[in-house]
Amino acid sequence: MSDFGTAARRSFLGVERSATGRRWDDRLDATAGLSATAMVQRHELPELLARVLAARGVAVDDASDFLNPSLRQLMPDPSVLTDMDSAAERIADAVERGEAVAIFGDYDVDGATSSALLARFLQSQGVPTRVYIPDRIFEGYGPNPDAIRLLIEEGAGLIVTVDCGSTSHEALGVAADLGHPVVVLDHHQMGADLPPAHAVVNPNRQDDLSGLGYLAAVGVSFLAVVAVNRALRRRGWYGESRQEPDLLQWLDLVALGTVCDVVPLIGLNRAFVVKGLITLRRGANPGIAALARLARIDAPVSPYHLGFLIGPRINAGGRIGDAALGARLLSLDSTAEAEVIAASLDDLNRQRQAVEAAMLEQALAEAEAEIGGSEGPAVLVTADEHWHPGIVGLIAARLKERFQRPAFAIAMMPNGLGTGSGRSVPGVDLGALVRAAVGEGLLVKGGGHAMAAGITVEKARLGDFRAFLEVRAAVASRAARSASALLVDGALTARAATPDFIEQIERAGPFGAGHAEPVFAFPAHRIGYVETVGNGHVRVQLSGGDQNLRAIAFRAADTELGRLLLESRGRPLHVAGVLGLDHWQGRKQASLRILDAAEPEPVR
Repeated sequence: MSDFGTAARRSFLGVERSATGRRWDDRLDATAGLSATAMVQRHELPELLARVLAARGVAVDDASDFLNPSLRQLMPDPSVLTDMDSAAERIADAVERGEAVAIFGDYDVDGATSSALLARFLQSQGVPTRVYIPDRIFEGYGPNPDAIRLLIEEGAGLIVTVDCGSTSHEALGVAADLGHPVVVLDHHQMGADLPPAHAVVNPNRQDDLSGLGYLAAVGVSFLAVVAVNRALRRRGWYGESRQEPDLLQWLDLVALGTVCDVVPLIGLNRAFVVKGLITLRRGANPGIAALARLARIDAPVSPYHLGFLIGPRINAGGRIGDAALGARLLSLDSTAEAEVIAASLDDLNRQRQAVEAAMLEQALAEAEAEIGGSEGPAVLVTADEHWHPGIVGLIAARLKERFQRPAFAIAMMPNGLGTGSGRSVPGVDLGALVRAAVGEGLLVKGGGHAMAAGITVEKARLGDFRAFLEVRAAVASRAARSASALLVDGALTARAATPDFIEQIERAGPFGAGHAEPVFAFPAHRIGYVETVGNGHVRVQLSGGDQNLRAIAFRAADTELGRLLLESRGRPLHVAGVLGLDHWQGRKQASLRILDAAEPEPVR
């Protein structure tokens, strides 16, 4: 489906400028509309489900398979990844020899799940395994020479980096000089120069033709485990005395890392998450189950729960505490130990929330002053000497959401260096911008992918970095903002928004990056009551005829959307948002997460 030419069509419900400053457009163009009609006729699908599928580019012939994704059908041969065979054979060698393996992971959820997945597989085969997660503040991202020397001194015969290592030339050079092989399993963007490793498996390396560049590191790691398992099977490793593991038991880790790293939920990623959610709901991983209990998740685990309740708790250790807690928790088989670590992560998450709130208030004030009454910069760059470097990524994400443009938040250190994180919008490749800035000497180091990046910058070069971004990203950033219409999948009434309808639409999920959540508009629904709750959320009751629908606009109280809702008690509004299910005491109830609202056109 193409979104080009939307300006030629009438806006959805006639909304040309909403509370968030956006036009509402029908997500379906004419071609997709015809596909939706064909799906209804050929597959006997409900109309709105067909619209959701067609709007996301699902072909008529593929609708049935899409609604029932098969991992077996979508799984590629791992050998399509450049260097995978070499990596798998070397790891298989370590298994056969009983060689100690050190796993060097990143401190985010993708790194923690990748580390836990590989550790669980190797430990199932009796391999001595050590997981090393660097300290975000003192060591920074990726392998460093001191850590590599430590792992070798501890007796690691093989080092495997997961979710990092593709650009770690110096650190991996230390291992090479000492005669210790390193296997890299990564997914971040990288240049043509490879680090000195035995194998570099990264679908985003320039000579990789697998087409799997959308995978998270945990997806790459799962393919590596499949390849190692196959190599061991070919060698006759498994037999009466040694059982081959069921690799599908670890798809809960793959689903968790895939959702939390916000990679596109398309193709193989979507199958990983669909099948991984089934495993997750069994509660087989003690660590994930413990976090779910602490987060008071009383419904079947969903991508929302992973991304907003479980993931942030795992990340909290890497942000403001012990970076290794997340990977350790996910690797445990003991429920009692898992409860202890999960409680620590939950406490760290509360501390993180308090620090984040204070930082965000300051960052928003800085950004609003920079934008003023003008269009403002193409990319927001905020910095402060009192910010916590473990939380800047969250601040960048909030700035990006609020101002609809790429944003960086940077924690400046007393030594004059700043550690920053950036988040982007569709159409602006932040990873490419950061690599170009490193190439021009504006950054000490940096890397990432299209939607997120990390940087180290000298305070004296901040102005130069801002100017560079303004030149390089101005056109793409402004084009992204001008094209940021709210795309609506269809119109509903409160009466039609039933639990059965929501479960029907969820068959097209899971939804996330690259596979947008369906947005439904509720035309001219009366605002029955409205109030501010929690941390600046606006809770609303929508009334449509004789049926009410509970709704909430998160963090909206001090925005134009929140003000419109709060001022509209008793009046009709067009309201648009994402439907979900609330589970309470065994009952399912529909709810709406409000994204936008607009005054109905006056009746003439």
